[in-house]
Amino acid sequence: MLARFTLLSILSLFLLACQSAYYGAMESVGYHKRDILADRIEDARDAQVDVKEQFSSALERFSKELNFDGGELQRTYELVNDEYEASQDRADELSERIDSVEEVADALFDEWQEELSLYTSSSLRRQSAAKLQETRRNYSRMLASMRSAEKKMQPVLNTLRDQSLYLKHNLNARAVASLKSEFSSLKRDINVLLADMETSISAADQFMSQLTDD
Repeated sequence: MLARFTLLSILSLFLLACQSAYYGAMESVGYHKRDILADRIEDARDAQVDVKEQFSSALERFSKELNFDGGELQRTYELVNDEYEASQDRADELSERIDSVEEVADALFDEWQEELSLYTSSSLRRQSAAKLQETRRNYSRMLASMRSAEKKMQPVLNTLRDQSLYLKHNLNARAVASLKSEFSSLKRDINVLLADMETSISAADQFMSQLTDD
């Protein structure tokens, strides 16, 4: 247990050192943490758009394939499974994007907080501290919106995977009929996810506007 804890501690320190080196290299060419944060939020926002489009596509595909009249069941399974796998890929990419946003935001806010002590002007220090608090507050709202939408993805992915697996091992009309009975629940969950994703996209747009206008 101790060895594992030590290994994790060493790995964390190594990752922090890599991050610091990266930020230092970027700042040496005039690209600061604030710029990196803006770019990563934009990337996460674009990934949310991709998720929204992919899950809409999955809903449309599942609706079409589960309401087919005749046709080849193997093809139905392959199309449904393709949509599930594409949805999983988009979801994984979005989670990685959000993690990268959180990583640079933490570094930016830590640096900002530390540099408050460097001011000799108490007036400028107060103004900067107030701006830090406001930016943190706005960022926290945006991040909470992103994480909330992110959590809605897993139940939908679970259902998509379940339906794909069920078709894989039950390639018959009765299997399709069984899945139809669960489709209304899948449709509802996807529509909730799409609404949350749209809210999160708007929150990202708003925060980026505030960040770049300062």
